[in-house]
Amino acid sequence: MISPEKIWSSDQLPTLPAVAVRLLDLSKNPDTDIKEVIETIKADPAITAKILKASNSSFFGLRTECKGIERAVPLLGTMVVTSLALSFSLSESAITEGPLKSRFDSYWKQSIIQSAAAELLASKLGNELKYDSFLIGLLQDIGHLAMLRSIPNDLLPVLEQAEAQQRNNSEVETEVLGINHAEVGVKMMERWQMSEQFKSAIEHHHDSFEQLKALESDPNFKLIIIIATSASIGDYFCSPNSGLALHRLQALTSEFYNMPHDDLHGFLENVQSRFEEAAQVFQVNMDDIGSPYEIMATANEQLVQLTMKAQVDSTQACARQAVIEEQKVKLESENKQLQSKAIHDPLTKAYNRSYFNEAFEKEIHCCARSAQPIGIIFSDIDRFKQLNDTYGHQFGDLVLQRVAQVANESTRRSDVFCRYGGEEFVIMVNNPSENGIKELAERLRALIENEVIEFEGQRVPVTASLGAVVGIPPRNITGFAERLVAEADEAMYESKEKGRNQVHVRSIISQEDQELHRLIKRSRFSRWLVTKKVFDIPTISKALLKCPKQGEQVKIGELSIAEKLLTADQVVKILDLQKKTENRFGEVAVRNNFLTLDQIAYLLALQIEPPIALGKTLITLELLDSTHTAELVKQYLSEIKDSAAPKEERQTEFVNS
Repeated sequence: MISPEKIWSSDQLPTLPAVAVRLLDLSKNPDTDIKEVIETIKADPAITAKILKASNSSFFGLRTECKGIERAVPLLGTMVVTSLALSFSLSESAITEGPLKSRFDSYWKQSIIQSAAAELLASKLGNELKYDSFLIGLLQDIGHLAMLRSIPNDLLPVLEQAEAQQRNNSEVETEVLGINHAEVGVKMMERWQMSEQFKSAIEHHHDSFEQLKALESDPNFKLIIIIATSASIGDYFCSPNSGLALHRLQALTSEFYNMPHDDLHGFLENVQSRFEEAAQVFQVNMDDIGSPYEIMATANEQLVQLTMKAQVDSTQACARQAVIEEQKVKLESENKQLQSKAIHDPLTKAYNRSYFNEAFEKEIHCCARSAQPIGIIFSDIDRFKQLNDTYGHQFGDLVLQRVAQVANESTRRSDVFCRYGGEEFVIMVNNPSENGIKELAERLRALIENEVIEFEGQRVPVTASLGAVVGIPPRNITGFAERLVAEADEAMYESKEKGRNQVHVRSIISQEDQELHRLIKRSRFSRWLVTKKVFDIPTISKALLKCPKQGEQVKIGELSIAEKLLTADQVVKILDLQKKTENRFGEVAVRNNFLTLDQIAYLLALQIEPPIALGKTLITLELLDSTHTAELVKQYLSEIKDSAAPKEERQTEFVNS
């Protein structure tokens, strides 16, 4: 343990120059005159030169060159130039020579990574926190810098112990020193008279997942989560214990950003691009920071080692634990059996009606969001009562089982087959066309007719009448499920009335939706790969089946901004109009000339079938290597987006080229 006074009495603590202090005071006042900020910066020629150079870097991406600080400050904003001034001051505090040089270098690199990550994370939770997040991301480990400068001999063994034991630095600091760098950081914020939200975010940036969850009512919760997540990203890129960082990062991004684990890697690549731009501003060499691919491999290996160690410790701890685990497995198995019984028909082993209704409702909501078709097929065994009366109920049960087996084997994994009631079965068909659902129903009808079912050595003819319907749910889905079921039921009875052992299909898709669906199909990455003869249809179909189901889809408005087809203001206008009409986002955008139908189809294709997700699947299946996949995705996005551009825009681009 050490006395905290040893830190606070040190003359080596980081300090701020007069310019940075004055800028911080000015940034706290919303009525500050921009001229006063400019004059304050100009008082320090060195910082003025650095801010001007930074404003012309790729990090800010300004359209025109800033030749003077008078132009740079209004373009960047008071908070940004304050962050830059403070950053340049801190970078000087982190430059040192001697045995601890690598520790200081590592601290400053991690600070830059965390500030870049915080900025990107803030964009996901609302841009109003963007610039505060960048600055706090930079300052969150200021306590670590203070401890490196004031108590280096006490701190170094603690850092080495944390690395060797694969534990969090702050945890070991508290255990050995009695104080950790987050607590020191809060004290530094108090000394510099920073706001309460700065102190709160720094205080909690190493809290556990459970501790962070408990802070959801805190007024600064968004900022706390941004900084806590950026801390894990900093540890992921810079700490030897990347496995621990990855475990915490996956939990935080999944819970608070709705980011599936599969999407995390792409986000980390964005972070790397951003911090490499920031590194150029601060003249820091990031060449020793590995790529997310390399770090992910190391992190996963560490997680495996930690898991194995935990298993060994558990085995050695107590023999009774093994008995408890055995009982747990048994209970889980019994629970799974009970769950299976709750959703399956006991006779045919097909899903029951309750499960179908739940799955049907979810699929309708999903299809309504993405303007995708949904279909159902109703099947009724012909003259089933007569079969029961003639051959007995046991034979009737056999017929039901054999028909269910035939139907189950002929449907895809993405479809849902269930016993709807009595001799009636239903299939929910995922993303069908009218021809596709007709072919499936006809194939099922033929398979049932050709199935050999015998009674006392004699074959008994068994047939079924089928009715199918395909539709695209509107944004307001009220009554749509009932209509779809009624249409399928009527189509089935039409088959019975016209002689049985027949298929009748209906479509309730409007001509507008049919055209949109055709354009979406044409715009999908899988279809593009087929048209380019990279793969044939059977191969790409198998890959799509292996493609993991996406979590919550990116909203069309967000996609349109990301693809630079709409501005944020235009999206807000469309959403306002959408509330009044209750139409889909795309319908409102097209009718009010914000987007073309081709552009909506392009956005929906990206939403339904993200090319990066399919690309990863193709790599996993060893159908493509990563380099070729990246080239194909880039070419696809370029070609499809160009084809979706308005005609006059394509002509302008042609002339300019």
